[in-house]
Amino acid sequence: MPPPVIIQPKGPHKASLIFLHGLGDTGNGWSDVLASLDLKNLKIICPTAPIRPVSLNAGMPMPAWFDIKGLSPDSPEDEDGIKQASAKLLAMVTEEEKSGIPSERIAVGGFSQGGAVALHTAYSTNRPLGALLIFSAWMPLYKKMVAANEQNNKNTPILQCHGTNDPVVPVKWGQMTSQYIASFSTKHQFKTYPMMHSSHPQELADARSFLQESILKDI
Repeated sequence: MPPPVIIQPKGPHKASLIFLHGLGDTGNGWSDVLASLDLKNLKIICPTAPIRPVSLNAGMPMPAWFDIKGLSPDSPEDEDGIKQASAKLLAMVTEEEKSGIPSERIAVGGFSQGGAVALHTAYSTNRPLGALLIFSAWMPLYKKMVAANEQNNKNTPILQCHGTNDPVVPVKWGQMTSQYIASFSTKHQFKTYPMMHSSHPQELADARSFLQESILKDI
């Protein structure tokens, strides 16, 4: 992968957010938006996905965390690609731990397929994470989730946001993901906004408050 875009904290480094972009984007696509959260003790890492052919776009190569074969709930999923992306995300968590930040002060998140990777990662590892920040995403490989997965990070705060007019990842997908996560998560929030497949000022304000109340609490 190319080097990530890193927004260094303006004050002492006390917590980290690793945020994965959506299909065809780069780390630069979210770095300025997240920098606007203006959280002085937070380091923000925005990696860029490897270039790979994407079946949905006629095999055109583009930055993608995994292949997307279709946009219907019954479309086959790229299980190997999702797991490989999840391993990359966990490796970034490890790097932050090596720098002295405990995993309980590390949030993972993302937009669209980046958020899908973050969700899969959180509920397929027993490593405790500090928070999940999920924008316009869905739970991948949900049919293969088992009871043991539901014990992973079930007490980790999660803010899941979605646009009511999203034409790419329909809000129904977000609602179904929300209902599933809420069945085992003790600290789950699902919020919707009048937007399409994008971001919204209130969503970002809510994200700022969420990070302050989770990985930045008592700092």
